[in-house]
Amino acid sequence: MTEPGDDLSLEMITAALRADSADIAVYARVLTESLGDALPPDCVTIDRAMSDRRNGRPGQIEKITVRLGDQVLTLGVQPGRPPAAEICKEVRGIVLSRQPATLQEWVDQLARGLAAHAQQNAHAAEVLRKLVAGS
Repeated sequence: MTEPGDDLSLEMITAALRADSADIAVYARVLTESLGDALPPDCVTIDRAMSDRRNGRPGQIEKITVRLGDQVLTLGVQPGRPPAAEICKEVRGIVLSRQPATLQEWVDQLARGLAAHAQQNAHAAEVLRKLVAGS
């Protein structure tokens, strides 16, 4: 993202994150799964349903937490409920602020955070290119 002529932009990242957003619950589930697969383990934590895991299945994703510097974004997804999005500021493990957010606000903040992180990290930039390209 730091090279001249690089066509990866905030708008492209946001558009990739918003793809297929017509059904909000399905969108949130797809978003959590794609982020979980795309981001490195030190940036993302995935909480899965314990009942599935007891039965030998990987477990349905219930919550994803994305850590980008001092910003922590969480998205909870439970069947029959709207997604629960939250944006926090955290310093050395202490939450300084916690703000509930709409899914749209969460995605926008995530896109900005990922773009900023990618400018500082070559691996994050490559992950974003793959996410935007859909591969």
